[in-house]
Amino acid sequence: MKVRIHKLFDYLLETTEQEPEAIVGFSLSESPTLGDFIDDLDPTLPLDWNGRSFRGLPELRGHVLAQAGLSDVCDADDVLITAGAAEANYLAIMQLVQPGDRLVIESPGWPQADVLGRAIGAEIVTVARDEGDAWRLPLDRLAEAAVPGTRMIFLTNPNNPTGQVLSEDELQEAVAIARRAGAWLVVDEVYAGLEWDGPRAPSVAGLYEKGITTGSVSKALGLQGLRTGWLICRDRALVMDAVILRENSSEIMNIMGEAIAEIALRPERLRPAMDKARTEGRANLDRMNAFVEDTPGLTWHSPRAGLIGLARLPEGIDGETFARRLLEPPYRTFLLPGSAYGQPHHIRLGVGGGAGVNLDTGLDRLARLLSAWPD
Repeated sequence: MKVRIHKLFDYLLETTEQEPEAIVGFSLSESPTLGDFIDDLDPTLPLDWNGRSFRGLPELRGHVLAQAGLSDVCDADDVLITAGAAEANYLAIMQLVQPGDRLVIESPGWPQADVLGRAIGAEIVTVARDEGDAWRLPLDRLAEAAVPGTRMIFLTNPNNPTGQVLSEDELQEAVAIARRAGAWLVVDEVYAGLEWDGPRAPSVAGLYEKGITTGSVSKALGLQGLRTGWLICRDRALVMDAVILRENSSEIMNIMGEAIAEIALRPERLRPAMDKARTEGRANLDRMNAFVEDTPGLTWHSPRAGLIGLARLPEGIDGETFARRLLEPPYRTFLLPGSAYGQPHHIRLGVGGGAGVNLDTGLDRLARLLSAWPD
C-alpha cells in the first residue's frame, strides 16, 4: 500500500517557506501561548507517557465526552485520545476498510478518507455537494451511493471546507442511511462549537451503534500544535482495534499534549475560550462577507459554521494560478486554492488566526490582484 500525496498537502509543502506578510484563509482560531497554561501545569510532571491508560488521561476523556454532549450516552472507555483528528480518522479507516470495500465520501470535503481509501484499494464513491444549493449535502444521493454492503461513510460536520452544517434531522437521516446499508458512519467534527446561525448538531457516536465521532482541540481552540484529538465510538471492539493500530504507529500520546488539552477542556477554561473564538470569528466573518459583497465577480456561500469557506473566482480565473501569483511580490499574501478540495475555480477564504494573520491587509491585496487580473 502506497499513500499518494493529496493536493492540499502538496501545495502547503511547496509554499510553506514563502514567508507571506498576510494570510487570507487561516483555518483555526488564534493560538494561545504556553504561558497561558503554565500556572495550571505541574512542574514535577514526568515527561513519560501518562502512566495510567493507553486510551489517554481519564479526566481528559471525560472532558471530551462533556464537550460533545455525550456524557450520558458514552463512558470514558468509548474514547481514545489521538494525535489530532487526523490520526483518529486514520485509525478508523485503516482498521475498518479493506481492499474492494465500498467507501462513500463527500466532495468538497476533508480529503483524508479519499487518499487512504485509494491506497487501500477500496471502491471510492463520491457524493458531490451542490454549490447551487449552498453546498448542502444531498441526502438522496447519499442514500443512492450507500448501497447495502457499503463499509463506511465518511463526512465532516460542520463541513470542511464549506462551513455547511447538517442539522439534527439531517444527521439522523444520514444515520438511517448508514444503518440500512450496514455501514460505519464516521463524522469529523473539528469545527463543532463554532456554529454561526444554529445549534451544534449532536455527535454521531451518541446516535448510532456504528457511529464514530472524531475531533480535536486544533481548530476552535487554536491548539493545533498539541496534536491532540479523539475518537469516540460505543463499539468497544473498534476502539480496541484503534488502540492496537496506534500501538504500531505513534504508540502513545505525548504527555504534554494530554496535560495541556485537559486544562483547555476544563469547563471553566473551555467556556471563555469558546466565547472568545466565536466573538472573534463572528467579527471576521462579518468583515469577510462585506468584502465578498463589495468585490466584483467574487461570490461565496458564507459558512454557517467554522472558520473557512470556498469562494468562486470571476469567470476565467484558475484558483491555483491566482493563489500562486498572490503569494509573489508585491502581494505576499497566502491563501489556499480550491483545487486542494477538487474545486479549481475557487479559493479558500478564512476568518481565523487573530491579529497575526493581517487579514485586512491580505484582503486589500487580494482585491488589488483581482482588479489587475490578468495584467
